[in-house]
Amino acid sequence: MNLLVFQSDFGLADGAVSAMHGVSYMVNPNLKIEDLTHEIKPYNIFEASYRLLQTVKYWPENTVFVSVVDPGVGSDRKSIIVKTKSNHYLVTPDNGSISHIAKFIGIESAKSIDEVNNRLPFSENSHTFHGRDIYAYNGAKLANDISYYDKLKDIDVNELVKYQIKDPKIENGQIEGSIDILDIRFGSLWTNIPLKMLEEMNIKQGDKLKVTIYNEKIKKYENEMIFGHSFADVGLGETVAYINSLINLGIAINQANFSETYQIGTGLGWKIFIRKVDL
Repeated sequence: MNLLVFQSDFGLADGAVSAMHGVSYMVNPNLKIEDLTHEIKPYNIFEASYRLLQTVKYWPENTVFVSVVDPGVGSDRKSIIVKTKSNHYLVTPDNGSISHIAKFIGIESAKSIDEVNNRLPFSENSHTFHGRDIYAYNGAKLANDISYYDKLKDIDVNELVKYQIKDPKIENGQIEGSIDILDIRFGSLWTNIPLKMLEEMNIKQGDKLKVTIYNEKIKKYENEMIFGHSFADVGLGETVAYINSLINLGIAINQANFSETYQIGTGLGWKIFIRKVDL
């Protein structure tokens, strides 16, 4: 058996997550089940995609991930299982939730789940809880026996739904990137700007940076801050740029919430510009 890890936007206020666990244990009561998160912002497929990238590579090969953020539940969108080039499996709607994995890790192959035949027995009249009836059930079948994957119908990896994720770039003496996600409890901004790009611009820890943030074409923030090793490099309530756990640039306030303080969001429309300040 392999590990089974769940992610969703269901929250824990009701029995939805417990039901998915229960279905999995019905397949095999000895499965080992864990949770990535169930606090994805409702309907936010982009966030679900990013959280998989953040987490998948730290689990053993052949771990099965079930990711259910499914605003199109009951529609004609496909249900899929993909095998990544890192030898992990993702069971999810085909709605863009594999976008970050596809770009940064790679998809080796993909299978289609037959929503009529490959589902929890006697659930055919339920059309709004595929997390339980299709994804948990198929995820558990796969975790129980990885050869289950080979029995499903192949689909073309190139036909999978993916968001267009832009790379950061250097232009006119500054770095342009995006704000992909939040360090949620603390409100820090996590960008897609890697440390190596800062090094390419000769930006070192201790330098002062000018940080400008736009939502689409509307400027939302502009100020200067220190590029530090950690939050403790600045005083309480002061802003700091730092390298996060994914070795990308983060923006924070020491012991306060940057996102809430300045009303900064995340996703494809949020852009950040970084420039070294000459002293």
